[in-house]
Amino acid sequence: MKRLYLMRHGQTQFNMMGKIQGACDSPLTDLGISQAQMAKAYFVKHKIVFDAAYSSTQERAVDTAEIVCDYLKINTAKGLKEWNFGLFEGESELLNPKIKEGETSYGDFFVVYGGESSKEVQERINNTITNIFNERDGEEVLCVSHGGAMYRFIQKWLSQEQIKEIKFSNCCILIFDFADEKFHFVKSVNPVR
Repeated sequence: MKRLYLMRHGQTQFNMMGKIQGACDSPLTDLGISQAQMAKAYFVKHKIVFDAAYSSTQERAVDTAEIVCDYLKINTAKGLKEWNFGLFEGESELLNPKIKEGETSYGDFFVVYGGESSKEVQERINNTITNIFNERDGEEVLCVSHGGAMYRFIQKWLSQEQIKEIKFSNCCILIFDFADEKFHFVKSVNPVR
């Protein structure tokens, strides 16, 4: 059985400032570093040892992965990057559009501003993680990514009722088993106190 541990990066300066960060980047805060250390402690406590570790190419995710999994080389994958929000990058989160009743994503809103559609993000992250798992046999794999991209990934594999139970905090961990080309949700963990 192959197992995916899909984890969000630690808190960044932009998180703290309430700024939109997708394709742009900002460094981990001291709290973000501490959160990554708490995630590492969770894995150590539960005797989870990774056979491979992957990260988005963005600094905040790479730094988180290096703290959590300091015993392995971190492989980077552009497909694990955050949603590109186009001209909204670096702006206040207050400018994010409101999701209309009955909808579950931003749809194509950011495309006209030079960003990605929700479908593009979902296909990108799902294809990337699926390819990672098709290239590996019987392993425990860590993938460090971002809130928006992770949300689109789980929208492919979970019901909205299941999604409502997940808290997308920094360093949250979503655990899936992979079999027959499908990801089967096991549970979510928030190791940050």
